[in-house]
Amino acid sequence: MTDDCSLPTIDTEALGLDQGGLLLVRHALDALPPGAALRVRGRAPGWAVHLRAWCRQQGHGLRFEDEAGAAIVTRHGQADGRWRGALPTGHALLAPGAEPLPEALPEWGLAARGALVEAGGPRLAFALHRREEIWAATAGELYRQAAAAQWDPETAIDWNAEFTLAPAIEAAVVQVMAYLVENENAALVLPARHLGQVHPHYREVMQLLALQCADEARHVEVFTRRATLRGEPRVLSTAGGQASLNSLFEAPDFSTAVLLLSVLGEGSFVQLLHFLHDHGPDPVTRQITRLAARDEARHVAFAMAHLEYRLAAQPGQIDRLRNAIEERYDALAGTAGLNQEVLDALVLLAAGALTPQALGRGHAAVQQLQRDMAAGRKARLLRLGFPAGEAQRLAALHTRNFM
Repeated sequence: MTDDCSLPTIDTEALGLDQGGLLLVRHALDALPPGAALRVRGRAPGWAVHLRAWCRQQGHGLRFEDEAGAAIVTRHGQADGRWRGALPTGHALLAPGAEPLPEALPEWGLAARGALVEAGGPRLAFALHRREEIWAATAGELYRQAAAAQWDPETAIDWNAEFTLAPAIEAAVVQVMAYLVENENAALVLPARHLGQVHPHYREVMQLLALQCADEARHVEVFTRRATLRGEPRVLSTAGGQASLNSLFEAPDFSTAVLLLSVLGEGSFVQLLHFLHDHGPDPVTRQITRLAARDEARHVAFAMAHLEYRLAAQPGQIDRLRNAIEERYDALAGTAGLNQEVLDALVLLAAGALTPQALGRGHAAVQQLQRDMAAGRKARLLRLGFPAGEAQRLAALHTRNFM
C-alpha cells in the first residue's frame, strides 16, 4: 500500500486545469515511473471535475482524499493499450548515428523514430519498410555532407564571365548540355519515385534521396542555362538515348535501381563531368561541371554504401544484381546507344579545333574516357564482391549511352 505521506505533491492553487494547470500535472507525472502516485491539490472552480475527466481520458488512476482536498493520481503503465512502442521496451528516441530497427510497422505512420505512437491512428503502408532494402551504414554522415554541400546556381556560377567561342565549339557545348539535361531528368525522376515509398523510420535515407532530387534539379537548371546562354541552337534527342534511360524505370526494386542508375550510370557520369571540366572551352562550362561532379560523387557513395550493406546482410542478392545488368543489356541490344552528335561534340571539345591533328587528339581522348569509365565500373563491381572476370564482363555490358 502506498504511504500517502511520502507522495510527491504539487499544488495548482487557483490556476484552472484548463488554463495551464494540467501542464503542471503532466510534468510532475512524467518524472514518475509507471504505477507511481502523485498528490495533486487545487482550488480552482471545477477543479475536481476537470481532473477526473482528464485522468479517465489518459488512463491514469484517480482517487480523492475526503478531508485534505487533494487527489491521488496514479500514472498509467504502458500496458494499458493506449500507446504502441516504436522501439523495444526501455529505449528512448534513437540517438543520431544509431541503426534503426530491421522493420518499420505501418501503425507507426509519420511519427518520429522512437516515439510512443497512440493506438488507433492511421496505418501508412510504405513499400520500403525493411532496413536491408534501403539502409547504408554511412547514411547519417552522407546526409550531413550532402546538406552542407548544397550550392546556389545564382551565386556559385559566374554567368557573366567573358568568353568567345567559335560557332562549332559553342554548338558542341550546347549539344552536350542538352544531353546532360536529358540524363539528369532521369536521375531526378528515379529517386523521386522511391522517395515517397521510404518509411520515415529510415529518415536519413529519406533525407538523402530528397537532397539527391534537389541536386539533380539544380543540375537540370545549370545545364539548361549554359545551353541557352548564347542563343538556342538546335539539339537532338535520339530514340536510343531515350530507350536507355527508360530502361532504368523498369528496375524491379530499390537496390537494382541504385546499381543501374548510380553505381554504373552516375559513376560513369562523374568521369564524364571531369572530362568536360578538363576540356571545357569556357569558364561557365568548367564551373558547372566541377560542381555537378561533386554532387554526383555523393550519389555514387550512397549507392555503394547501400549495396555493401545489403550484400553483407543478404549475399544472395548479388545474383539479382548480375541478372539486372544482363537483362538491361539484352533489352538495349537493338538500340544505337550514344548518339553520333553527342560523340562528335565530345571529340570536338577535347580537340578544341576543327583540324585533322586536333580531332585526332580529341578522338583519342574520348576513347580513353570510355576506357576509364569501364575501368571505374569494374572497380566498383569488384568492391561489391563480384569476381574479377565477371566484374570486367558486366562493366562492359553497361549501356553505351553512359547513363
